[in-house]
Amino acid sequence: MCRNIRTLFNFDPPATEDEVRASALQFVRKLSGFNAPSRANEAAFNLAVQQVSEAATTLIGSLSTFVPPKDRETERSKAAAASAKRFGKPTPLRGLA
Repeated sequence: MCRNIRTLFNFDPPATEDEVRASALQFVRKLSGFNAPSRANEAAFNLAVQQVSEAATTLIGSLSTFVPPKDRETERSKAAAASAKRFGKPTPLRGLA
């Protein structure tokens, strides 16, 4: 699946409409293969983004859990540490000016 789509459920503060729409946009881009649709496909593309956003909002609002909400900053730090471990720290290129 698309790496840019993030988990939006069970966070404190809750996901915003913009975050849900951004995830829906990434999902529709992945499905359609379009980063930006042509004029001929623009209406269908935008409708799909709207419908996926609505479905995602309904899903997130319907889910329940007994686990306390995750802290966004803590999760961001964990992701950064995992990325650094996986890819290592980038080293500057030498001899290029």
